[in-house]
Amino acid sequence: MEAPPSSHVTTSFSDSDSASVAGGDADAAAPDAERRLLDVLDRVEVDNLPVILSVANLCDKSCIKLLERCLDMVVRSNLDMITLEKSLPPDVIKQIIEARLSLGLISPEDKGFPNKHVRRIQRALDSDDVELVRMLLTEGQTNLDDAFALHYAVEHCDSKITTELLDLALADVNHRNPRGYTVLHIAARRREPKIIVSLLTKGARPADLTFDGRKAVQISKRLTKHGDYFGVTEEGKPSPKDRLCIEILEQAERRDPQLGEASVSLAMAGDSLRGRLLYLENRVALARIMFPMEARVAMDIAQVDGTLEFNLSSGANLPPEIKQTAVDLNDSPFIMKEEHLARMTALSKTVELGKRFFPRCSNVLDKIMDDETDPVSLGRDPSAEKRKRFHDLQDVLRKAFDEDKEEYDRSALSSSSSSTSIGAIRPRR
Repeated sequence: MEAPPSSHVTTSFSDSDSASVAGGDADAAAPDAERRLLDVLDRVEVDNLPVILSVANLCDKSCIKLLERCLDMVVRSNLDMITLEKSLPPDVIKQIIEARLSLGLISPEDKGFPNKHVRRIQRALDSDDVELVRMLLTEGQTNLDDAFALHYAVEHCDSKITTELLDLALADVNHRNPRGYTVLHIAARRREPKIIVSLLTKGARPADLTFDGRKAVQISKRLTKHGDYFGVTEEGKPSPKDRLCIEILEQAERRDPQLGEASVSLAMAGDSLRGRLLYLENRVALARIMFPMEARVAMDIAQVDGTLEFNLSSGANLPPEIKQTAVDLNDSPFIMKEEHLARMTALSKTVELGKRFFPRCSNVLDKIMDDETDPVSLGRDPSAEKRKRFHDLQDVLRKAFDEDKEEYDRSALSSSSSSTSIGAIRPRR
């Protein structure tokens, strides 16, 4: 991968100077911070100006020159009022509105804000209520593209809301906002892998350029710290989201997703539905252990959690070599039920997404799974080493399933408790 540019000024500023201000050391930190920021302010990306303006506003009179200059730059920029409203305090927003009115940059009627129909859609998205969005659209006053609803959801809402909005299939994923950003450009700034993959699977074009000539992957690289990009991730530890986003976007640009069967061993499963399902369960479980972040992204989009797990500990479904007390499957044939089919579909999609966006991980999984081409015969192998290797793998997989189930149950319980205690009020995510 091409190395990202050096971290821009707002990264170092927010990591050090703003921390000093927040910690009550404003008088000591402000002069040095102001001097550094004034020197490079003209080179700061427009999208990062609100960060500097917010911190300069905290410094108050200690950073008066920086505050005035940054405020003027924001006023004359093409940053929309909704974005500014969500990142700046009310008193600063009031100054921006007054300055833009005096310069004739906005009209007195709307003061630069969207009309009431668009605002209602935005409030519905803030409430995580996609069904209300659908109802508002039936009124015919606006549509998702005119309201830039996808842009708004990607920038300000939970990834689940973006997915639900995409599932409505009522918006152009390559639609540009007034600043020339596609939804994928916004997602690249947010650096949430699940959102990026969701957009790409719906047809978002990674090669589209912003008005200043940047692609989504370049935006993502610009915002990625050197350590996150080049750091080594231990096996089984989550990959940094920033680096994962770059990897996804680079792979999407190559347009050469791996095709065909997931691996040799899956092809060998042939028409054996039980064998195919068992293979997919093992492969995805192994992916969760080795590449947890990548696996979670693919599983969420494939909606694996909404399906019934193929129980590997059930004697009726395990090969007799794995569980000696299991019934003979030749005497008791496996029957593919509706829940099995739904599970297989979700797991297959997970594998396909992995091969498309995470080929590095898929190649590793292919090698491991193909090395154990026939798990049944491996269980019978006279070699003590291979038998031990096989049973160790089974133990690891079962442990992963148990831990995942416990985590899911805790999450569901926590979610239920939170919704009961806070009612309709939800924290911003």
